[in-house]
Amino acid sequence: MPRKTLKILAISNQKGGVGKTTTAINLGTALAAVGETVLLIDSDPQGNASTGLGVPASARKLTAYDVLMEETPIASAIVETVVPGLDLLPSEPDLSGVELELGAKPRRAYRLRDAFTAVRAEGRYSYALIDCPPSLNLLTLNAMAAADSVLVPLQCEFFALEGLSQLMHTIDLVKSAHNTRLTIQGIVLTMYDRRNTLSKQVARDVREYLGDKVYETMIPRNVRVSEAPGFGKPVLLYDLECTGSQAYIELARELLSRERGRAKAEGANG
Repeated sequence: MPRKTLKILAISNQKGGVGKTTTAINLGTALAAVGETVLLIDSDPQGNASTGLGVPASARKLTAYDVLMEETPIASAIVETVVPGLDLLPSEPDLSGVELELGAKPRRAYRLRDAFTAVRAEGRYSYALIDCPPSLNLLTLNAMAAADSVLVPLQCEFFALEGLSQLMHTIDLVKSAHNTRLTIQGIVLTMYDRRNTLSKQVARDVREYLGDKVYETMIPRNVRVSEAPGFGKPVLLYDLECTGSQAYIELARELLSRERGRAKAEGANG
């Protein structure tokens, strides 16, 4: 099997409840469904991505905490999920103490980047998705320092643009200080309700502000998406035909199309 070129995406938004973990789980599942090999990094101490992929706490022998604190190889901590082609580096509550425990240790912002060196060399995965915590802390900094780009789930709500401006500023700071190759992969509008005037207005405003950075695909409000984590499954396994599942399939297609276009442009410029 030929080695694969790994693309690392940090899925980040400092606001909670925007569909960040849901997007990480279901985008990863959709990418695996079309033949990509995907590694999901659960970098949130709450561990919701791990639970939502059917990996109980008892099965998390080694976690992202061991990788960041003990420099355990990522390959040693990976577990399989219920989705063929989608593996997981699970989380645990101890991750919440990483900021204090790392203190002034060397390369504290680059622990995850360093750990990915071996993963890139192995060439097993085509995509790694990092589910960041809903805050701009050392875990998020590690994710952005390791990533090629940032994917931002953005809830269609009143304060969406205000929070987005803060996140964009943070991405610029990380790019200048820690990771010059970091880009914004795209903005994904989530919890969109086409019956709601506010949702439509927020979508228009975000598109005016960021143009083609905003994905055409929007993730709708859908009860099946909310139910699926309770069964330890991505919504694509829970109910493939629901509107939420179909939206994440379209999102994966659009992401792959964007990545192909970006690779073609880089090849032409190179």
